[in-house]
Amino acid sequence: MSSRTTIQVDRETLSILERYKKEMAFRNYSEAIRRLLQESKKVPKSEKGSLPKLEPFKREKIDRFA
Repeated sequence: MSSRTTIQVDRETLSILERYKKEMAFRNYSEAIRRLLQESKKVPKSEKGSLPKLEPFKREKIDRFA
């Protein structure tokens, strides 16, 4: 069993967290916070570029200016 602690948040933040917890059916606030943190680290698909299947740039073996 993990140790527990208390954090301070304002009432508006608590209200938002309560709604999120209920919508996502989490058992506790810890699960909700962990999920929010995981999601915040993901890069949205829209930020991966318009051509995600494009192969990386590779320089030609023969340099034109040699």
